[in-house]
Parts: sequence; C-alpha cells; structure tokens
Amino acid sequence: MTDLGGDWRVVDGLTTAWFEARSLTEGAALAARVTQVAPGAAVDVRASGVRVRLESDEEAAGLAGAICDEARALGLVADPAVLQALNVVLESPDPSALRPFWRGALGDVTEVGDRLVDPLRRDPAFAIRESSEERPLRNRIHVDVVRPSDAVEHAGLGEASGPYGVCHADADGNEVDLVPGGPLDESDEPSEATSDWQTVFSAVAAYRVPSSAQQRDLAGAAAALADAAGFPLLIDLRPGFVVLDTGKDQGDAEAHGLDLDFADLAARLQTAAREIGATADLAVPRFVQLALDAADVAAVRAFWAAALGYVHDRRTNLTDLVDPRRLNAVVMFQDIDVEDTERRRQRNRILLELAVPADLAAARVAAIVAAGGRLLDETGTRWRLADPEGNELVVVAG
Repeated sequence: MTDLGGDWRVVDGLTTAWFEARSLTEGAALAARVTQVAPGAAVDVRASGVRVRLESDEEAAGLAGAICDEARALGLVADPAVLQALNVVLESPDPSALRPFWRGALGDVTEVGDRLVDPLRRDPAFAIRESSEERPLRNRIHVDVVRPSDAVEHAGLGEASGPYGVCHADADGNEVDLVPGGPLDESDEPSEATSDWQTVFSAVAAYRVPSSAQQRDLAGAAAALADAAGFPLLIDLRPGFVVLDTGKDQGDAEAHGLDLDFADLAARLQTAAREIGATADLAVPRFVQLALDAADVAAVRAFWAAALGYVHDRRTNLTDLVDPRRLNAVVMFQDIDVEDTERRRQRNRILLELAVPADLAAARVAAIVAAGGRLLDETGTRWRLADPEGNELVVVAG
C-alpha cells in the first residue's frame, strides 16, 4: 500500500501523511479529530502542520480515509512530497554483540526485527545488521544520546572516555556520546513551577494522560499557550501520552530569537497540564542527534543539507542542520585535522538510512547525486550513496 487517495504513503513501514497547517492551534484541532478516529495513531503537531502515522495493516486504509475527511473539513491540505524518516544502521560481523550495548545507551526501546525502535516513535530507529565487509573501527559518523542523569548513571556502558568524559564504544568501536541531562531549572533552589521539565539538549515535558479527552485537552491548551507566545512548540500525541518539546536548544533566547523567557512559558504549560490531570514522567525525555566528522565541514554540510532537505541552524556559530518541520533527527558536523591522513581514510560502521515514499525515491536519489553524492550500488528499492568524504546514506523506497 503506497498510495491512499493521493495523501498517504508508506514511509519506514508506516502509513504516513503530512497536513499543512497555519498554527499549532489549527494543527491541534486536527490532532483531536485524529485521536478520536484512530486512537493508536502517532500524531506530531508542528507550527507548520501535522504528521500522522498509522500501522500499515488492514485497517489503515479505512482510518486514512476518515482522517483525510477530517483534514478537509478543517481546510487542511496534505503534502506527501515532504515525507521522510531518517534512521541509523550499524553493520557488524556479530550484531548480537552490539545489541545489548545500544539497548543500554538508548534506554527504553523495542526490538522489531533487526531494529531497536523507540516505543513512542520520536527518535530514529537503530538497525543492527550483519555484514562481513571489513572496515576499520574508527567511524566518521557517531551518535549523541542525551538522557536524564539517573538514566545515564545506570546505563551500564562502563567507564566513559573522551574530552567531556561521555564517550562510549561498542564491541566494534562505534561511538556514542551518552550525555546526562537535568532539570530545566538547575539553580540551587529550583522552582516547582517547571519541575516537570527535563533539559536533554531539548527542553521536554512528557505527560501521561489517563483519557483520550485529557490528551486532546492538553494538546489544545499547549497549542494555544505556545501560539500566544509565538513559540513553535513540538506537541507529540501517542496513546496515553502527550510530549511537549522545544526542539534542540530552542528554549535558549539565542536559538529561538523571540522576546520570551521560555521558563515562563514552561511554567504556564506545566500548570495547564496539571489542571487537566496529566502526570509528568521524568524518565521519558530523550534526545538523539547524529554527528559527522569532516575535513571540509562546509562541503559535507552542504551535501547533507541538500540530501535531507534540511536547513541550517539560525545561529552562525553552529554547524547543526535541522529538519524544517522538526520531525527527524538533528545532524551536526565536527572538524577533523586535515593533516591526520590515517583518520581521514578510515570508514564508518555506522551509516544513515533515509526512507522516502516509493514514488519519489528515484527523484530523491537523482537529486542527491546532483548535490555531489556518489551512487555506490543499487539493489531493488535501496540505493547506497556516499557524501564527498565517503560517509554513506542509504535511500529506501517505502
């Protein structure tokens, strides 16, 4: 099932649609209707629209049609051309030796085939696949995971290394920086007003909601408060949950560029959540980003911006690329010493995988090649490409 009335596509195994919206409030109105029609849907409300994902089963077609009817009633139009899902692949001669390490690094994940999947489907999936191809151990792509400090302390990854004391390596040498987060207010006498919030590069408050009505009420209240402040809050609805998220660093004035103290908005959001009867779960917040080492950051960054359709962070002192709809992981870049020829020629065991609608995959591959990518191989519905320095991206149709 790749096409449902033109609005829906199967992306990363899920029946998915994106509906353009003019505000969080407008998006929350659609989300409220979606959760009534399809209580099991994953709904992501953004200032520019709403993504809806359904399990691709026999019921999906009927649910998708009903959701389209609700979207049309609100005057919202779908745009399947923007749909994509960015995930992580680790290739190993012995995947079973890596899986416990990455379960420890990521925390709450579900095993689905060869993939470790976030149960809330907010973070990238991590596929650990068998490969006999010999590769040096030093990877040019690594992962940053930020979790609450207690979770990091009990992750069981052993002693950390690196300049910040947060780097861990799996049995193949693939690296993750496991970074401890903390409360939004880290003062000596923190305010109870924002105690539901954790800072994990993003500021996140994850609420358990006892009923679907409370879920819809919280999403609507959060949207109204954020719209009034002009803040592009991320509002994710999952069965039994509402997750409120700033996006990476967006609670900082330098990043959001608004006349706003985010702590004040966080306090208002927390008050609204508690009045509705929601309960914060401080263990849920997690942030995952992808990092690439590059000898020529500008060239590699330009390639990935074009390949992923990402935009540059508004701050000129950072190398971050972000999904313009804040639906997929941040990608950031770090310099490596151009004189270190040994490190420069080493290849990664970690690569990135981009799932796109099947009917758009060939065009996406052509665009990536035009942006400077090299097509390494093609097998059916998968294309393996390399950036200017050899880091790999696999485009998957559907």
